[in-house]
Amino acid sequence: MSGSTAAEAAAILKEEVDIVIPTIRNVDFLEKWRPFFQPYHLIIVQDGDPSKPIKVPPRFNYHLYNRNDVNRLLGPRAHCISFKDSSCRCFGFLLSKKKYIFTIDDDCFVAKDPSGKEINALEQHLKNLLSPSTPFFFNTLYDPYREGTDFVRGYPFSLREGVPTAASHGLWLNMPDYDGPTQLVKPLERNNRYVDAVMTIPKGTLFPMCGMNLAFNRELIGPAMYFGLMGEGQPIGRYDGMWAGWCMKVISDHLGLGVKTGLPYIWHSKASSPFVNLKKEYKGIYWQEELIPFFQSVSLPKECTTAQKCYIELSKQVKAKLGKVDEYFNKLADAMVTWIEAWEELNSSGEKSEALSNGPAK
Repeated sequence: MSGSTAAEAAAILKEEVDIVIPTIRNVDFLEKWRPFFQPYHLIIVQDGDPSKPIKVPPRFNYHLYNRNDVNRLLGPRAHCISFKDSSCRCFGFLLSKKKYIFTIDDDCFVAKDPSGKEINALEQHLKNLLSPSTPFFFNTLYDPYREGTDFVRGYPFSLREGVPTAASHGLWLNMPDYDGPTQLVKPLERNNRYVDAVMTIPKGTLFPMCGMNLAFNRELIGPAMYFGLMGEGQPIGRYDGMWAGWCMKVISDHLGLGVKTGLPYIWHSKASSPFVNLKKEYKGIYWQEELIPFFQSVSLPKECTTAQKCYIELSKQVKAKLGKVDEYFNKLADAMVTWIEAWEELNSSGEKSEALSNGPAK
């Protein structure tokens, strides 16, 4: 798909996109995004104290939800949505009825490319999602569907049609997405490098997904975008994006879908405390040495033909193989099943218009 065609398609898709934002504060940052976000519908998920008012700039089309809404809409299944953690964003994924989701954090602003032009991150994500991926053979000129590039000599013609793209993972200028230990040893490091590239992550390759600048096709992979049990009452935090990314990637590989990373960039304005981050992450840093080999060895049966079926099967393998690492993973495996139950309930034909009507619309 050419750049101009993709841009035109992106503009048409405004009725098929929800922007999901987790927050604990007023979302004044939206003013900076107004030229790009105002045509779209926003789902704002308030974390923390539900009695605290959240101010949204005027003239945005949005629904605002808090923990009371989670409890009311999910009832006994509400425990699968984390509290006091940005992983609460996946509640917005549950409620959306749109084909595409773009999720962004409230400390992320509009970046500029090397020419000084402001980057429309959502438009670039949609370009990525609307063009195929190439997970089975790496193209050394990266995404061959972008304007001004193509498949290089030696690329198999039988693979040039590509596969549908499930997810688009964007990057960050200024504050890179580092863990606590790396922040501690590199407190002044900033990412000033703008790399004008989009690439498909090869089949069989995992990656550390970050939820602060992420878009995905909800119809293709939405049920796998569960950000796990994090935050208050849990032994781990700041691994929500990684967990969702590992699950999503092995399921995408199994279903023959693609995942892209690279453009677009956003401006990440501030880094959280490395000491607080280390406290949240330390078990994850230890556990990931077993988690990554587990995901590298996951095999899903051919009977798993949908993201839901894949996710239920994956939950069984999590319980069987990771439950011995820590009891937390037995609890997480149960929450994965609960998440799919909630997904299927809220996305049944009788629930499609009910959920969004419960939040305050503006």
